[in-house]
Amino acid sequence: MRIAIGQLWQETNTLNPLATTRADFEEFGICRGNELVEQMTNVNELGGFIQSMRAWAQPPEIVGLVRLPAWPSGMATSECFDWIRNEFFDAVDAAGPVDAFLLALHGAMVAQGHPDVEGAILQELRERVGPDVPIVATLDLHTNVTREMAAAADVLVMYHSMPHVDIFETGQRGAEALRRVLFEGARPTTAFCKIPAIVPAENSNTEADAGIAVDLKRRVVELEANPIVLAAGIAPVQPWMDIPQLGSSVIVTTDNDAEAARAACVSVAEEFWRRKREYMPQLYSAEDAVRLGHAASGLAVLSDAADATTSGAPGDSVWILKELLKCRWPREALVTVVAPEVVERCESIAIGTELTVRLGGVRDSRFGTIVELNAIVEHCFDARFTMTGHIGKNMPIEMGRSVVLRHDSNTFVIVTTRSGPHFAPEFFRSAGFEPFEASLVVAKSPCGFRAVYENHASAIYSVKAPGCAPSDFWNYTFNNIPRPLSPWDEIVEWSPAPNILIK
Repeated sequence: MRIAIGQLWQETNTLNPLATTRADFEEFGICRGNELVEQMTNVNELGGFIQSMRAWAQPPEIVGLVRLPAWPSGMATSECFDWIRNEFFDAVDAAGPVDAFLLALHGAMVAQGHPDVEGAILQELRERVGPDVPIVATLDLHTNVTREMAAAADVLVMYHSMPHVDIFETGQRGAEALRRVLFEGARPTTAFCKIPAIVPAENSNTEADAGIAVDLKRRVVELEANPIVLAAGIAPVQPWMDIPQLGSSVIVTTDNDAEAARAACVSVAEEFWRRKREYMPQLYSAEDAVRLGHAASGLAVLSDAADATTSGAPGDSVWILKELLKCRWPREALVTVVAPEVVERCESIAIGTELTVRLGGVRDSRFGTIVELNAIVEHCFDARFTMTGHIGKNMPIEMGRSVVLRHDSNTFVIVTTRSGPHFAPEFFRSAGFEPFEASLVVAKSPCGFRAVYENHASAIYSVKAPGCAPSDFWNYTFNNIPRPLSPWDEIVEWSPAPNILIK
């Protein structure tokens, strides 16, 4: 038996003016064929696929297609979409006949002229291989599941956790669903529901002690414990995509039991709809958050959600930095900025040199502001590390040449060439800091940072500031979303029952 595996991973934020191009994928790290299988054996969903299939009673030949990853950013160009499509289907053609496809997708990629990239890829794959070759795909919890995706794939398997600490395990779950189809004769029957609601990300923490996200995760995990269920998931979609089919989703796939799939899908969707306001977070102005952080007895973490690089924002917001500069910090205050032109300038300057740099308002020219920073060049370094935690297991990260700038005694601005996980402890350690011992850390992440900081921080504050990934996204202009859609619109009555699609 031959099973083909591959990956397409990029989350698009259409409010970000920076286009995603082929170069973004090449910089993150493409691998093809056998190289994919060799390099990804213990990394993320692909590692879950590979290790699971090698443990089967009848291990298949694992055929590597192509891994196409890029960091979250703005809409991909039409040229980038054409290149992705050609890369993927050239790999499919080169692989030859296979018995099944097991794909790691994100589910929220947008390109010019293609608002549903994964749906387009899955549809074409289905047309090429016909109805009898199983296609199983994994998806991020923040996927925008579309009718095309649900129709083309046999099983869609979503992360259950936010922070995304179950990516490898999701790969294992995807492989198990495929095993049941191939060896036990399971017949996937899917119920799919789009919910006309979008929710902020801050209160999506499924690993908390209580809350709506915790309860909904428990429900889908319990569903998957039922032997008749192949996969179950709820997707509170990432909000910053101005596209026609935007909406949260519930999807349940059973072994040939349409009524069980329908009932479970309706029940979970009803609970999400009834409790959706519980996702609304408490937000603080940058001024108030910095003031409270300065008064904290230990580590304070400020969530810069509007510039969250994990949400596809550009990473060069300095609204919080403006406030940080007004305080004297007893220990390090750590903040990050993506500014390749500043890194290039500092590379040609002697360490210890004092200079004035302009930060902000370049990558995010829509919502950003500018700070003139007087600072000393502390040192330059390569922001290269391996990340395990939110969004990664043993995932190699390369953010390019970077520089540490020091303002007064304890305010440090870490400037990178490229975007990346601008919250990860591994990132700060690559710059020479231990973030858990700092006075304050600015995490460019709305919720995922909690996986590593919750047990170390004495205080955490979510900041409301201008940016491309705002918590109050409904106050921004969206022209292509379906209406009515909460919270843009007040929807008095809605029921999932008439909106269930069965496949």
